Amino acid sequence: MIEFEKRFHEEAKRLKAIPAPEELEGRLRNALDSVPVRKRNRVPRWVMAAAALFFLSMIGYHYNAFAYYGKKIFGFDELMSSTLSQLNEEGMGQEIGKKIELEDGTEFVVEGVMSDANQLLVYYTILNSSEDEDIQFPKITGLFTDSMFSAGTSIFNEKTHVLKGQLSFDPVNPFAKTLTLEFTKPATGNDMIEAQISFPYNPNDAMQTSIQQRINKTLQVDRGTLTFKTIKATPMTTVIEGKLDVENFDRINLPLYGVELRANGHPVELQGTGSSSGLVGRKFELQYDTLPENIETLELVLKDFVGYAKTEAAIPLQQSGMEPVEIAGKLLSVRNVEQTADGLEITIATDEDVMLDGVTVEGEGVTANLVTTVRQVYEEQEDGSQVKVRTMLFDRPVNAETLHIEGIHYRKAYGDVIVIPVK
Repeated sequence: MIEFEKRFHEEAKRLKAIPAPEELEGRLRNALDSVPVRKRNRVPRWVMAAAALFFLSMIGYHYNAFAYYGKKIFGFDELMSSTLSQLNEEGMGQEIGKKIELEDGTEFVVEGVMSDANQLLVYYTILNSSEDEDIQFPKITGLFTDSMFSAGTSIFNEKTHVLKGQLSFDPVNPFAKTLTLEFTKPATGNDMIEAQISFPYNPNDAMQTSIQQRINKTLQVDRGTLTFKTIKATPMTTVIEGKLDVENFDRINLPLYGVELRANGHPVELQGTGSSSGLVGRKFELQYDTLPENIETLELVLKDFVGYAKTEAAIPLQQSGMEPVEIAGKLLSVRNVEQTADGLEITIATDEDVMLDGVTVEGEGVTANLVTTVRQVYEEQEDGSQVKVRTMLFDRPVNAETLHIEGIHYRKAYGDVIVIPVK
């Protein structure tokens, strides 16, 4: 160790004794003098202040997209479903309390709203009202918002002349902070009162979506296809959208009511259906109650839908009041055959979901075609079921011998199942 230190000190002395080249100092000085001086670009203080002010103003304007607070809406328990009542108890609504007085002396008050990604609900009161007022609420407008009316219900108190109502509109844009409700109200004579009321809207009162995903499954039915596109579940409701291409879609009442949504094996209450036609075909929407918590399975079941059966049936018309005959599993009875001043009329009773197709009458080599149905009523039977009774008018008087029915449209059981993956 001592020998190592001795050699270390000797080498240090030797290095100190080595002189530097005479030209080294000049080279270093010239190199330093040739480096350009760099300027630091400082942002003016007024620019920094303006940017900070703009940033704070943007946060202040859009803060509602991130914050949350809720209020309970009072006085509308009779109009709310159990789901809406529970959400209201939890403070998921927004109190408004905005009022205007109309020309006829009635007062219109927007009491509160509840909203999510599927719909906007408006709760209103009309003071000094009458029960038979036919008030129209076409839409709600606002920033990037043009939400159309979809449904409504109301109750009227005869003693106080107060009407309370609930309106449902398409969802509004999350950046709308002021909404305007447009409506028309009958006045004296044939006049109408057109009015609108604007009120503040807090976007953070829109409840969060729990499920939003694609389905993209198509089912084949007798005369076309049903395609289920998307599902969107929120605290207020569950909406399934799709498109259909079904030739005889409107041949039965409420054709979409046979589509059942099941969560964990149990049906979710169907609240309503709708369809619309456009350039890209016909779209449909199914609205169900909110989904339960802790979903393990979710599926759509096409329990029944409009179907078609080709029958080519020929029914003898010897006399009215004949025994019912069965056609494609459906009962049909001829109740009356009569020549009137308008032509040949035949009265037929069938199950309530049956619509006849391609109906003609033959007699003595002459064929009479169906012109129109002149009367149609529903009769309740002893067992609680209903039959549809219609009187059909044909285009020429003939000695009616045979009633020909090419086919029938009816509510058909399908049973197809679509499993929706639970993410």
